[in-house]
Amino acid sequence: MAKATGTAGLEAACSPIAERMGYELVDVCLDREPTGRYLRLYIDKEEGVTLDDCEAFHKAVRPLTDTLDYDFMEVSSPGIDRPLKKDRDFDRNLGCEIEVRLFRPVDGTRVITGVLAGLEEGNILIDTAEGRMFVPRKAAALVKPVVDMEGIEDVDLGEEDNSTDET
Repeated sequence: MAKATGTAGLEAACSPIAERMGYELVDVCLDREPTGRYLRLYIDKEEGVTLDDCEAFHKAVRPLTDTLDYDFMEVSSPGIDRPLKKDRDFDRNLGCEIEVRLFRPVDGTRVITGVLAGLEEGNILIDTAEGRMFVPRKAAALVKPVVDMEGIEDVDLGEEDNSTDET
């Protein structure tokens, strides 16, 4: 018997588990890479996802993944530049600066940056320096928030200080 390769059923089965655990299941992907097939589940929560969260969710959904053909399974956070895919993602980012990457160029450009003004009749409304643009949602290959790293001071990542102090 061949294993199923679709992820829609897995997403539907895992979403309630994520909600019970206090997470949002953001996405489920099955990616082919040179080293094998990767099943990736992305979870999120308001205060951020920890390694313990990823481990707990991995253990909770692992039995449900047996119907898929994959070599490696990863559970992780979608990251600070989490792509906007679902309506709720767009709602959460209203008024924020976004970047839209297009499948095909429009007016000679494949990337549009501006402030998300909303969704309307299948279009992404973006306020740009040139004015409001209506980008068909189907034309967008990727929509994500613009992460402004300017002004962020050196962050202490808990790394060991390797400098020498000779007294």
